[in-house]
Amino acid sequence: MDSIVAGIDVGGTAKGFHAVALRKGKFMGRSHFSTALEASDWCRDMHADIVAVDAPCQWSTTGRARPAERALTAARIFAYATPTLEVAEAKAFYRWMLNGAALYRLLEREYTLLDGRAPNGRTCLETFPHAAACALAGRILPARQKCTNRREVLRHAGIDTAMLTNIDYVDAALCAVVADSVRKGEFTKYGDATSGFIFVPNPLATFSQQ
Repeated sequence: MDSIVAGIDVGGTAKGFHAVALRKGKFMGRSHFSTALEASDWCRDMHADIVAVDAPCQWSTTGRARPAERALTAARIFAYATPTLEVAEAKAFYRWMLNGAALYRLLEREYTLLDGRAPNGRTCLETFPHAAACALAGRILPARQKCTNRREVLRHAGIDTAMLTNIDYVDAALCAVVADSVRKGEFTKYGDATSGFIFVPNPLATFSQQ
């Protein structure tokens, strides 16, 4: 039986966690949670083998952007710079990153954080939906048109978007596509094991750039 993969879009206190599960590109389920514990339990109950999370897996140790984020910027993909833990705890804006850190801690009870090599057993990893969409399209997509562009990318990837009723579920589905690309060994990674990798899928051969 083919593996189930999951993607989780992480938000702040009000938005919470949106999750989507796929098997061989087919929609297996979606859900919304208020807490990291609920989200991690769902991944386990769905028997997901690989979970891709839209949140930093490591804090900055320097106060500057992590190498993965600097590499994305060099590729013309902007990502929020991850702060130190102390800065994150002091500013409300970073509540979503703290929620992501809580989710990783819970997932790592059963999932190994991917260190850049091929996954071996249950694995969790960091991704970024905008970077994933650009990677699948093979070009930089304008962020201001993300609702339209990301749905189009998912459709080209063979994903039924009918159940993705808001952008948070769309982003969770993109995370799940990344998880599946990692399962198949078809991915690119940015960063390093110390500061954390950000994974994106390889481009879609069928994607139209018109």
